[in-house]
Amino acid sequence: MKVFEITTYGAPEVLRMGERPDPQAGVGEVLIRVTASGINRPDVLQRMGHYPVPPGASDIPGLEVAGVIVSGDAAAMASAGLSVGDRVCALVAGGGYAQLCLAPVAQCLPIPKGLTDIEAATLPETFFTVWSNVFDRARLQAGERFLVQGGTSGIGVTAIQMAKALGATVIATAGSDDKCAACIKLGADHAINYKTQDFGAEIKTMTNGKGVDVILDMVAGNYIAKEVECMAEDGRLVIIAVQGGVKSEFNAGMVLRKRLTITGSTLRPRPVTFKAAIAQALRTTVWPLLENGAIKPVIHTVFSTSQINAAEQAHALMETNQHVGKLVLDWNT
Repeated sequence: MKVFEITTYGAPEVLRMGERPDPQAGVGEVLIRVTASGINRPDVLQRMGHYPVPPGASDIPGLEVAGVIVSGDAAAMASAGLSVGDRVCALVAGGGYAQLCLAPVAQCLPIPKGLTDIEAATLPETFFTVWSNVFDRARLQAGERFLVQGGTSGIGVTAIQMAKALGATVIATAGSDDKCAACIKLGADHAINYKTQDFGAEIKTMTNGKGVDVILDMVAGNYIAKEVECMAEDGRLVIIAVQGGVKSEFNAGMVLRKRLTITGSTLRPRPVTFKAAIAQALRTTVWPLLENGAIKPVIHTVFSTSQINAAEQAHALMETNQHVGKLVLDWNT
């Protein structure tokens, strides 16, 4: 099979098209003939040597795929209501940038009705991440105020739409006026240009000093001090990336007085049973919203794998931070 592999740690050009033996499905697994692969920020970190591959996972980058099941554990598929020939999308711990990809049966979901494989390939990594952190870990409820940092990232466009569809008031930050407009178009009630505005001060004004109930943060660093200040009582801050640095100073007294919760997580190393529970929640609560159009995949650019530098081009674009939504590799063109 053809794959895009990391030849050595470094810049996007270290991604090269190569060939690997076709994998074979084991117990609890299916083999998917991949039609589309999603590109995500953790792939970039892995390419740079900053995101280790979990034990037992493929060293080929890629955390989400869409395609057709070609073989697998018959008993596991039967218990999940899946069979050979089904169109699915899947969250994987690695191996997504390939024509064939192994996935745990429990991490496969049917492609929502009305969606293409290209659209479906953009779902697993961000939808699993947002559900796990915003709704499970931070317990966002209808009627609460929610802030997502980086509203036009893959995580951001998912979080805006999911939180809005499930009844929250949504505030997003973005790095330009055009990106802020894109956040509003996706359903955000307010958008803040963090390059020209102080998001902490803006949130206090927007909420009449009450603050936000839940924050999804991909920056960390010096953002955390401002976030603590603009959170409501009993607010919850979830950190899922540290693009702004791993060290922070903040007012711990305010954490005590407001009874704040500061937490964080990474999804990739979690066990299949944990991810399976997220998959079931998504299928029950979110998949109907995708099928009725309340939530829509947001795709910025699709890269044809007929170009041997497609993965390199995708990573180079992601590093510019100019995209709105997801980047995808198309294995059918």
